[in-house]
Amino acid sequence: MRWLRHIFAPSVHRAFPPDRLQRITQAIAEGERGHRGQVMFAIEPDLPLRALWKKVTPRHRAEHAFAVLRTWDTEANNGVLIYLLLADHAIEIVADRGLSARVTAAQWQRICERIRARMRSGEQEAAVLEAVADVCALLAQHFPATPGAAEPNELPDTPQLLR
Repeated sequence: MRWLRHIFAPSVHRAFPPDRLQRITQAIAEGERGHRGQVMFAIEPDLPLRALWKKVTPRHRAEHAFAVLRTWDTEANNGVLIYLLLADHAIEIVADRGLSARVTAAQWQRICERIRARMRSGEQEAAVLEAVADVCALLAQHFPATPGAAEPNELPDTPQLLR
């Protein structure tokens, strides 16, 4: 059944047309003003057949995207990737090691569950915007912005369309 979902995966552009992607970009940029962390959002419509054959999980694919997109490459090791795999209806959050001792797996899981619930009800954009806000709130708690200092934007704010 998974093979069929991936062969007939929905188009990223249908689920996230340019105007939605622009609003997500703006939400990430605005959210990052409140903390010193870095947030990335990546969407992948489906997995390559080779990955399906190897039974690659959404989590492994998210970790791969985290590496390929260099989300780990921030000065304070505080990058976070929100990853969406459309064919599997999977949401994963991968956080860099600077957050591992500060934010629990249960906190990340709660964010993923809220995204999943909103996605099921057809609210793709609202789900992602809420996730960005939730991740930014956690980053602001653990890596608050330095008053008066312009923080460097180390990673792109635009959603990354994979494949």
